[in-house]
Amino acid sequence: MNKFITTLKNIWSIEELRKRILQTLLIIVIFRVGSHVVLPGVDVAKLKDLTADNGLLGLLNTLVGGAFQNASIMALGIMPYISASIAIQLLTLALPYFSKLQKEGESGRRKLNQITRWLTIIVAAAQGFTYVQTTIPTDAIMVSQGLFYISSVVLIIAGTIMCMWMGERMTEKGIGNGISMMIMIGIVSRLPGAIIGEANSRGGSGQILFFIIEIVALFMVVLFAVAITQATRRIPVQYAKQIVGNKVVTGQRQYLPLKLNIAGVMPIIFGQALMFIPGLILTYLAESTKSDNFQNWAIIMNSPTSWQYCLIYAVLIIGFTFFYTAISINPNQIADDMKRGGGFIPGVKPGQPTSDYIANILDRITLPGGILLAVIAVLPALAGLLGMTQNFASFFGGTSLLILVGVVLDTLQQIESYLLMKRYEGLMQSGRIQGRQTVSTVSI
Repeated sequence: MNKFITTLKNIWSIEELRKRILQTLLIIVIFRVGSHVVLPGVDVAKLKDLTADNGLLGLLNTLVGGAFQNASIMALGIMPYISASIAIQLLTLALPYFSKLQKEGESGRRKLNQITRWLTIIVAAAQGFTYVQTTIPTDAIMVSQGLFYISSVVLIIAGTIMCMWMGERMTEKGIGNGISMMIMIGIVSRLPGAIIGEANSRGGSGQILFFIIEIVALFMVVLFAVAITQATRRIPVQYAKQIVGNKVVTGQRQYLPLKLNIAGVMPIIFGQALMFIPGLILTYLAESTKSDNFQNWAIIMNSPTSWQYCLIYAVLIIGFTFFYTAISINPNQIADDMKRGGGFIPGVKPGQPTSDYIANILDRITLPGGILLAVIAVLPALAGLLGMTQNFASFFGGTSLLILVGVVLDTLQQIESYLLMKRYEGLMQSGRIQGRQTVSTVSI
C-alpha cells in the first residue's frame, strides 16, 4: 500500500502528466453529463419501456453507457465515427484513391481524417433518424412528430460531433486513446449498477457465497482476457553491419512482435452484428408461413444462450479473426520494409521467403487466437445460464471485457512511460507492466 501511495505521489508530481490526467477527467465528466441530457420534447416518465438489452441494440447501449436507452442527445455516442473509420479503412484496401492517400504521409492522413469526419455526419444523420423513428415510443413525444424528428436528428448529429471532438481532444491533451477511453467509460459506468443488481438478486442468506464466487470468477476471467491481449509471438530480426562515418556499427537483433489477438474486438462486433440478421429473417418466415420449424429456429437464433446460437457465433468470430488479421497485416509489405532496412530473419532468405515465413506464423497464431476470442465471446451466455443477471453477465466476456482490458492496459503503459522517463519506478513492483516490450521492435 505504501508503494502504491508513493506511485500516486510520483504521478501527481509530474506537471505534464498531472495536466493530462485532469484534462481527461474533465472530458469524462462532460461526456457523462451529456449522456443524461434527454432530447427536447420527450416525456422521460414514458421512457421506462425503452429497453435495449438484447442483440445489437444491447451492444450499442452498453458502448455508449446507457445513453441510447436514455434517449440522450449523445444517444449514438462515438459509434458513427467508429463506423466511418472502419469504412474508410476498408476503402483504403479496395479503392486506389484512398490507398494513394494513405501512402502520402501527413497530408494524406489529414485528407482521410477530413473525409472520415464528413462521413461521420452522414452516418450519424442516417442512424439518428432511424433511432428517433423506430426506438422512441410515440406516446413519449410531447411535440409534433415532424418538429421532433428534425430537431432530434440535428441534436444527435451535434452530440456525435461533440463526442468526436472530445475523443480527439483527449488523445491530444489527455491520457490514452480518446475514442477508446470514451467507450470504456460508457461500459464502466454500467458496472456498479450491474454489481448492485447481482448482489440484490443474491440477497438471500444462502446466496452470498455464490455472489463471492461470481466476483472471484470475474477476476479470473479478467486475468484470462489480459493474458490473451498481451500474448505476443516475437520473430527475431537481425540487421546487417552498417558503416557510419569511419566506424562499422555492429548489426543489432530486434524483434517483430505479432500479437495473438491482432484483430482485437472487431471479430466479436462483426459476429454479433451478423447474428442479428438470421433471427430477423427466421422471425419473418415464421410469421408469414406459420411453420413450427421456422418458429423453433427463430426462437433458437434469438436466444444467445442456446448452444446452436453460441456455435454459429463462435464460427463467425473465428472466420472474422482470419479476415481482419489478413486486412490488418500485409506480410509482403513487412518483408519489403525489412529488406530495404537491411534486416532479415535468421535462417530465412529476404524477399518472398520472408513473406511466406511471416504468413505461416500468422496462420498458426490466428487460429488459437480466434478460438480463445470465441471462448471470451460466449462466456456471457454461459454466465447467464448459471443464473446471473444479464447486465452482470455481460462483463464476463464479449466486447465489454476486451475493450476494458485493452484501454486500461494502454493507459497504464502511457502513465508508466512518463514515470520511467522521469526516473521513477513503474506502476508494477517489477518496474514494468507485464507484456511491455523491453527491447527494440520493428513497427508493423
